[in-house]
Amino acid sequence: MSYHFLLDLALIILSTKVLGLVTQRFQMPQVVGALLAGLLLGPAGLNILKETAFLSQLSEIGVIVLMFSAGMGTDIHELRNSGKAGFLVALLGVLVPLVMGTALAWGAIHLGVLTGGSFLEAVFVGTILTATSVSITVETLKEMEKLDTKVGNTILAAALIDDVLGLIALTIVSGVAGGKESILLVLLKIVLFFLFAGVGGYGAYRVFCKIIERRHGENYRRYPVLAFVLCLVMAYCAEEFFSVADITGAYAAGLVISCTPKATYIQSKYEPLGYLLLTPIFFAGIGINVQMTAMSRGMVAFSVLLLVISVISKVLGCGLGAKLCKFGNKESLQVGVGMVCRGEVALIVANRGLSMGVLSQELMTPVIITVVGGTILTPILLKLAFRGQEKNEMAAGNLTDRYEKVQQLDIVSQELLQQDHDLMENKEQAPEKAEK
Repeated sequence: MSYHFLLDLALIILSTKVLGLVTQRFQMPQVVGALLAGLLLGPAGLNILKETAFLSQLSEIGVIVLMFSAGMGTDIHELRNSGKAGFLVALLGVLVPLVMGTALAWGAIHLGVLTGGSFLEAVFVGTILTATSVSITVETLKEMEKLDTKVGNTILAAALIDDVLGLIALTIVSGVAGGKESILLVLLKIVLFFLFAGVGGYGAYRVFCKIIERRHGENYRRYPVLAFVLCLVMAYCAEEFFSVADITGAYAAGLVISCTPKATYIQSKYEPLGYLLLTPIFFAGIGINVQMTAMSRGMVAFSVLLLVISVISKVLGCGLGAKLCKFGNKESLQVGVGMVCRGEVALIVANRGLSMGVLSQELMTPVIITVVGGTILTPILLKLAFRGQEKNEMAAGNLTDRYEKVQQLDIVSQELLQQDHDLMENKEQAPEKAEK
């Protein structure tokens, strides 16, 4: 038995953390550093690390835990109450990138840029572009103090719905690609899976909320164990019996746990597991799988166009959804820009297509370029979109401050006049009181 995998793990964990801290200093997420670590140490860079069966399986567990944690972090009540604006922004933010991404990839296949591609692969490229990751947007809006605004709330609500719609699109495409079943059979399996998830989720909710609390009282250590069992079982059933992506089952399990009273406690136990081991291995594994040795001019042009289309499609789709909900032109642009970043969601979808053989290896490089480019562009574009509004709000804020100061001075002057009037009255009444 070779123990070289221990050294591989040590290199991956160290390099992802170091480069993650470096990218964080440039106001980029640490996932970019993990990707760069995989690219640097993999065949595309120094060729120190190579893909192994052990790393592949560990990466698969990593993405399952990642989606499980995403489900636990989803607020179902906010998802339910997001309203018309969030739904329209998310729906058009999925449909427009899906169509534009598919058209771009299909055109590249016909022109011979993507060799040996199929229409299904083109649809999978469009599915990758439907993803949205608002972690960068949230940090940027926090910095600009715009998170708790109409635009900020709409972006958050749309991102939650976008995750669900994107997973449904991924499930449909994965089901069609996984076998020779008709689209109707694939849709039937999806419906059956959601019925299974609903029934199983309700049963799990009853167990967590009733039986366990009655029998074990304040002993919380069993909750994370049973939650992870639920995650693995639902991921397995989704893949094995319904031909649905295992990450969809993991996400559904996370949604179930998010409704339980111990959701925050359970989620806190998985953060160290993902941070220390599984998440770095997953993202580094994607970088290790990338081979950038034979990028033709056509592939370079396709990579640039894919990045441009990824930005334009989200701005158009989400911006149009906001416009239909009576947002102003500038607010619609801000909503669209806020939904541009793909992040880890696009990487998860791409990795799923690669493992199924639907997505060719040569497409992983353009996808990573798109993810990293969108991650870098999103904060810049957001600050540009809010720039004029910041100046107007500052000016309005200055006028408001001046008005408030004038009001305060007026109140103080009135109080002084009243005090002066009271003193005069007291002086006049003093002799009368002395005579009495």
